Amino acid sequence: MKSVVVTGVSTGIGHAAAKVLAQKGFHVFGSVRKEADAERLKKELGDRFTPLIFDVTDEAAIRRAAEEVRAALKGETLAGLVNNAGIAVSGPLIEVDPDDFRKQMDVNVTGPFLVTQAFAPLLGTDKSLKGEPGRIVNISSVGGIRAMPFIGPYAASKFAIEGFSEALRRELMLFGIRVVVIGPGPVKTAIWDKAEEVDISRYSNSPYLPILEKFQKVFIQQGREGYPAERLGRLTHKALTVPNPKIRYSAVKGRLAEKLLMNLAPKTTLDKMIANMLGLKRQD
Repeated sequence: MKSVVVTGVSTGIGHAAAKVLAQKGFHVFGSVRKEADAERLKKELGDRFTPLIFDVTDEAAIRRAAEEVRAALKGETLAGLVNNAGIAVSGPLIEVDPDDFRKQMDVNVTGPFLVTQAFAPLLGTDKSLKGEPGRIVNISSVGGIRAMPFIGPYAASKFAIEGFSEALRRELMLFGIRVVVIGPGPVKTAIWDKAEEVDISRYSNSPYLPILEKFQKVFIQQGREGYPAERLGRLTHKALTVPNPKIRYSAVKGRLAEKLLMNLAPKTTLDKMIANMLGLKRQD
């Protein structure tokens, strides 16, 4: 049975990926931060799931998890690593708390870097292991190629993941380890219920406040109309198993005309459209 490591499986895309991969015959090692989540997922996914308890910012805990997986594989290679765990920090960039920005980058960028370093030997850089080289799937976002206002910290982290993935893909050609990016748009998960409760009162004295209130409503509505997480789980399985995977898979909902406009229109044109939609008019 092939095995895969997926980070951040307690909810959302990570949970859907773990569920689909287990159903498709993989043994899934899934990272969670809480023992309660580990127990819940063991009951839900059964014998094809093994929880790994670590935070992606905790290098020592990640290394211990990698050793646990190595022992379980008994000299075989790991078929895949899915770097999914992440958070989203929002707010006007000139007003976001610097500590929040640092945390955003630590979790979403340094986290995948640490996890990749720890599990790379099991994917095939350790030539003493038996089996074909594994694959790395990095979960990015449409925000990794196009940054909307007020999610600048998140977009910066996902742009970084795109660059990290491109360099990594080229470096790991030496070992036959493929690196694939998945860039979803909004995904229908419980996160949008939490987003509705986000307190933006910290910006009560900001000129951005009325625009933030409008943006929050638009953003949450788009999220609730996004793709179901299970679709991303199936796409993750595809990225790990098709003979010749694409370098990047996009999963953005919307009409073709809208996609063409967002991808092909000059950025200055898009700037004006976004400004008109949200009311980002210059204040004289």
